Amino acid sequence: MAYYPIFVEMASRPCLVVGGGAVAEAKVTGLLAAGAKVTVVAPDLTPALEELLRQGALHYEARDYKESDLDDCEACFVATDDGAINARVAGDCRDRGVWVNAADDPANCDFILPSVVRQGDVVLAASTGGASPALARRLREELTAFLNDVRTELRARSKVVNPEAWQEAIDARFRALVAQRRLEEARARLLDRLGVESAATAPEA
Repeated sequence: MAYYPIFVEMASRPCLVVGGGAVAEAKVTGLLAAGAKVTVVAPDLTPALEELLRQGALHYEARDYKESDLDDCEACFVATDDGAINARVAGDCRDRGVWVNAADDPANCDFILPSVVRQGDVVLAASTGGASPALARRLREELTAFLNDVRTELRARSKVVNPEAWQEAIDARFRALVAQRRLEEARARLLDRLGVESAATAPEA
């Protein structure tokens, strides 16, 4: 598959999650954090999902999936360990033009979910095309440590950077340096693009 990376505005977007276990819980939590309108269909829920239901954060149907659950749905997330259910839901979604993601089942996905890091207004997403979640997780952790280091230096210099400046600073050259693991060069370039001279290049007093 050839994936095209995008960020999607999810606020108030109706989404269906099929399944009520730990994987579904993670999907629901992420969707709610993005402001989506979430419906969960499953015979049972985890305690955390039950608590979200009590809080009124989601709508719940205590039963097995049926095709009509896709009515008015814009995106569907299948979080079961049953390949037959994954295939059935994916087929129904594609018949209706609804985007579908089936956890750990790339063949039944129209899109996959990257490993995500949020630092204030900065969002970093890393993916290996579903082939190696562990590698994506390692990339996420390394990028988080890298970004925290840069933010620490910015705070030490009392430098406030707005979201637009971050977006402009994280350019193609910076991303290439990170991918090549030339992190010191990437750090120096990022600081320079943010209007801060890095410690490595700053003149001695």
